[in-house]
Amino acid sequence: MSASEPLSVFALKSLLYPVIPVITLGLCLWLWREPLYGPYLLVAVLSFLGVADLLDVVPIRIVPASVMALRSLIDILLRWSLLMLFLYLLLKLSGLGHYFSRPVLIAWATATPFVLWCGELIAHRVLLHGGDHARRARKAVIVGATTPGLQLEQTLDSRPILRIQILGYFEDRALSRVPAECADRVLGRMGDVSDFVRRQGIDIVYITLPMTPHPRIVELLNSLRDSTTSIYFVPDLKVFELVQPRFDLVDGIPVIAVCESPYYGVRGLAKRVSDIAIAGTALVLLAPVLAAVALGVRLSSPGPALYKQRRYGLDGKEIVVYKFRSLSVVEDGVSSYTQVGRNDPRVTRFGAFIRKTSLDELPQLFNVLLGDMSVVGPRPHAVAVNEQYRRQIPGYMVRHKVKPGITGWAQVNGYRGGDDLDSMTMRISLDLEYLRHWSLGLDLIIMLKTAAMIWNDRHAY
Repeated sequence: MSASEPLSVFALKSLLYPVIPVITLGLCLWLWREPLYGPYLLVAVLSFLGVADLLDVVPIRIVPASVMALRSLIDILLRWSLLMLFLYLLLKLSGLGHYFSRPVLIAWATATPFVLWCGELIAHRVLLHGGDHARRARKAVIVGATTPGLQLEQTLDSRPILRIQILGYFEDRALSRVPAECADRVLGRMGDVSDFVRRQGIDIVYITLPMTPHPRIVELLNSLRDSTTSIYFVPDLKVFELVQPRFDLVDGIPVIAVCESPYYGVRGLAKRVSDIAIAGTALVLLAPVLAAVALGVRLSSPGPALYKQRRYGLDGKEIVVYKFRSLSVVEDGVSSYTQVGRNDPRVTRFGAFIRKTSLDELPQLFNVLLGDMSVVGPRPHAVAVNEQYRRQIPGYMVRHKVKPGITGWAQVNGYRGGDDLDSMTMRISLDLEYLRHWSLGLDLIIMLKTAAMIWNDRHAY
């Protein structure tokens, strides 16, 4: 729960998702005149807990309604499908499947994600517009006319649900040294804060200065002890270019994640389950294609159909990546590696075809099942390439906080090839952007873009 969020809002956001599947299951049982007994209660409890973890809380986004609706529907469908896969395997392996009515479960599994979606859209409207006149806006001031302070105000303005009104700033520096957007809204110096708080009935004070025992910070905090205002420090974390920043507690001790994998907790489980489901399905459907490509490689040039190359995987550990051989000469990737260029004489005629269509990457589906790779993620580089660029590009090794992927955000944005420093720097920048904004929805977008560009990729050779 956000400390700035009313209890009623938190309750609606947190309980809506978990309660809807339970209600939908009850309605399906009523329509099919099935009794609500033990096994169905188990499914209801598991769906309540699973949705609470997988969907978290109702998001409140200030974006165009059509964009929000499409994104939320895709996200809900993906997460609900993962939960249904888990429940199906659980019921199958436990032998409880015959206790359920198949039509009831099918109707419930089909209807629930759309009911969740409609519930989110309604909740979004209610939370943003309902009760605006009944609930008084809380008055707040910001101590420190700084860039983080300005960003905080802009964020609060974009979330009207919080009903927080920023009256202005308090700053000891000269107005010429503060952001122009804040200069005309400075209400006074730090020594004036406590008096202003009492006179104006301020509810919240945000401090956007360094959290240090500086005398003026200590004096400010002491002066506010004689009031009931809520006080928050707002640390400036933007300067660190954080990857998946989040706050946590270690036995009551607050810690801040500066560089962390986006696949923590249930998010990691969701990512792994989706990888197994997608890779397993693809291997079954594409088995004839794999056999045909393997045969084509063997018949078109001497040598094995597959070749192995050592690359860096999760946490910078070496993994063995499988590919269909497309070159007449194979390098191990450790002692030497030469990037394939346009009209490269090492590329065989059949190899050029499978590289152009990305068919040479298909054996990496086995890497996904083995757990060395993911379907979507930063592309793994040969060890020799890593050792070259990790010394030249700041943050290069951060991309190894996740498993490498068969396709990635850099690849669908036009940076599939290129072994020069500028291209590699841009590729790493896009990889880190993927880590910062990862979601199952983003993975789906990348997979769809990958499928669309396979037949028209100018960077494939």
